[in-house]
Amino acid sequence: MQLNIDSEFQSLREVLVHRPGKEIDRLTPYNKELLLFEEVPYLEEMQREHDVFTRLIRDSCGATIYFFEDLLADILSQKELLQTLMREALAASRLEHLASDLLGVLSVAECTRALISGIKVHEVRGKLSSRSLVDLLDVAFLIPPCPNLYFQRDTAAIVPGGVLFSSMRLPERQREANMVRMIFENHPLFKDKIKKCYPPTAHNSPASLEGGDVIILNEKAVAIGCSERTEEKAIYHVAKKLIASGSVERVYEVHLPKKRNFMHLDTVFTILDQNKVLTYPDAIQSVQQILLYTRKEDDGDKVHIKRQHVKEPLREILKREIHGLEIIGTDKVNQEYALREQWFDGANVFTIAPGKVISYNRNKHTNRALREFGVEVLEMPSSELSRGLGGPRCMSMPISRNPVG
Repeated sequence: MQLNIDSEFQSLREVLVHRPGKEIDRLTPYNKELLLFEEVPYLEEMQREHDVFTRLIRDSCGATIYFFEDLLADILSQKELLQTLMREALAASRLEHLASDLLGVLSVAECTRALISGIKVHEVRGKLSSRSLVDLLDVAFLIPPCPNLYFQRDTAAIVPGGVLFSSMRLPERQREANMVRMIFENHPLFKDKIKKCYPPTAHNSPASLEGGDVIILNEKAVAIGCSERTEEKAIYHVAKKLIASGSVERVYEVHLPKKRNFMHLDTVFTILDQNKVLTYPDAIQSVQQILLYTRKEDDGDKVHIKRQHVKEPLREILKREIHGLEIIGTDKVNQEYALREQWFDGANVFTIAPGKVISYNRNKHTNRALREFGVEVLEMPSSELSRGLGGPRCMSMPISRNPVG
């Protein structure tokens, strides 16, 4: 059976997450912006909060939780994969020539930690020849850390028809997506179930696409945000692949302002049930244009698609694609609170079963509005995890759900 998901709301079966680790402790007030963070979180509290998150998933829907670090360690027992990832990680600092030296002195477990948490010169100076490190400062990173790795949603998306592996907009984060892709393509749990829909095989520098921009509207329709992080060209390739395979009939290209607070489409809305959607109204109203991809004609083995502008606003499209739609807007609360809670991803909740979501406890007004609409809200602590500016949906990459119907 291929990896395939046809809804955002059916009961979760399997999910991939990453528990924050030492990579967070690599953040300082001086390097946080370079490492794409706006604050310096407290690791131990982040871990406690993340443990509550995974416990809620496990206890509330019985889903199998896979941890990124465990899966990565499993595949790194294959020497060629270890060499590839270590060389790529060192290339970020233009030090790929040290790959053989490092592999000669680090165990597989140490390499796994280095790929995630980074490694500094002083941590290997006693293990490598001084000649290799003579021009490097002790505080310099041989391998930079990946503090954004706990946002697993960014790295890939599974949709009707297969898997979209992300091509990250920021080159500093591409290693995250590459490691996730290598896990799926090589781990015995997944490698025989993969049908890759993106990136195109023949493209060495594919257009950027990130998983947070991908939302399954129903079994035959997918929406993809054309955002700060996802490009039109990538959406075209995905639409052509999915429509040509018959997996979906419609792909919507939703243009968002190229701004930090509209980073991905899942900051605009998330699906809670077969007919319930949570939105942030200011974001919905900021959608600039929407285009629709559909099948045009078949020409032998080739399928041609057409792209047309949609005149209706996003709300009307959601009504057409989601039967009996009920929209829950964060504008149901005081406007000042709505703005505050949206900064901490109030609209970015993680649906683990129909009408059951995990939400940050700090977004209390949004959570109250959800409950008034009959949604079961499981609250998790969020003082430190929220500092990365991503919500519970951002931290989870579903691998399988119960099928619709």
